[in-house]
Amino acid sequence: MLLVECPYCGARPEIEFHCGGEAHIARPAVPSETDDATWTAYLYYRTNPKGVHAERWNHLHGCRRWFNALRDTVSDKFLATYPMGTPRPDVQTAAPAANGEAR
Repeated sequence: MLLVECPYCGARPEIEFHCGGEAHIARPAVPSETDDATWTAYLYYRTNPKGVHAERWNHLHGCRRWFNALRDTVSDKFLATYPMGTPRPDVQTAAPAANGEAR
């Protein structure tokens, strides 16, 4: 079972959480003055990286609070979780060595 570290409640099973998509997406300052292409990009276009990705998560079956998480999309491992409104932490992932052992 995958455990997710809620910044408010501690480690809980993944079935208590709901992913809310990519984190740190800035809404256009004045939506009524935004052209269609920019508004479309804001609403629909997201990155889909292989590796570390910042995501929004909701502890749906717990404290019901939103928080951000850094998750490695290759291993599905959560590297860090942090409250909304705080800066993204600088997290480095250790790549496996050529012989398969961790460095």
